[in-house]
Amino acid sequence: MRVDILTMFPELVAPWLDASLIGRARRGGLLDLTVHDLRAGADDPRRSLDDAPFGGGAGMVLAPEPVFRAVERAAPARPLLLLSPSGRPFTQDWAEDLAAGGSLGLLCARYEGVDQRIADHLVDGEVSIGDFVLAGGEVAALAVAEAVCRLVPGVMGNEASAREESFAGGLLEYPQYTRPAEFRGWAVPEVLRSGDHGLVARWRRAQALVRTARRRPDLLAARGGLSDADRAVLAEFELLDAAGGGPLVAGEGDPLS
Repeated sequence: MRVDILTMFPELVAPWLDASLIGRARRGGLLDLTVHDLRAGADDPRRSLDDAPFGGGAGMVLAPEPVFRAVERAAPARPLLLLSPSGRPFTQDWAEDLAAGGSLGLLCARYEGVDQRIADHLVDGEVSIGDFVLAGGEVAALAVAEAVCRLVPGVMGNEASAREESFAGGLLEYPQYTRPAEFRGWAVPEVLRSGDHGLVARWRRAQALVRTARRRPDLLAARGGLSDADRAVLAEFELLDAAGGGPLVAGEGDPLS
């Protein structure tokens, strides 16, 4: 998997790529990650990238000439995506598609954004990680890069992790527990200590359905609601709302057993 990140602040991005899971995969040759300095495209003594917007207004805008020059010199991987609040919302499905494609470029904006000609004629699309504004695209680029790179075979080590985590199959992940079996009076659900792997799998499915109904009902709606199998597993653990025929949504903070 090749990922190129173009930024005004490579010193903010580069150390993260050498750390933890991503850093280990990078050193092991599974990931080809390169950070490019956008200021390499500036030709004035101050290495300027920005200028005042036509029409007036607050802030500065990344100018097309140095950014085009930096990108063309770097020849980054494609698709090249601009991190932007007005971009397409980033999702797990999109991360999977990008990981399968084997290459990705990420262009980090700053200030008030970029000259529109960069968005129209230099990049292949725009991506947003949420409906909020950051000082620049670096944090967003790292989020996208991690979401994509961790899906590359061999990066996580345990391939089952990607199949069972949140958003796999359109659901949030079920709750997790580890030792001790009881902590400050709070016990791990008995089903997880039963040794019955089939029962555990069904319990986790039911918990994922209830958690999604409680916290992200939009995800349930997007997958077309509950299947007959979903209703059956909810009923098995007495989590089916008899009146509505859907997951029994406990009040916030109530245990789901």
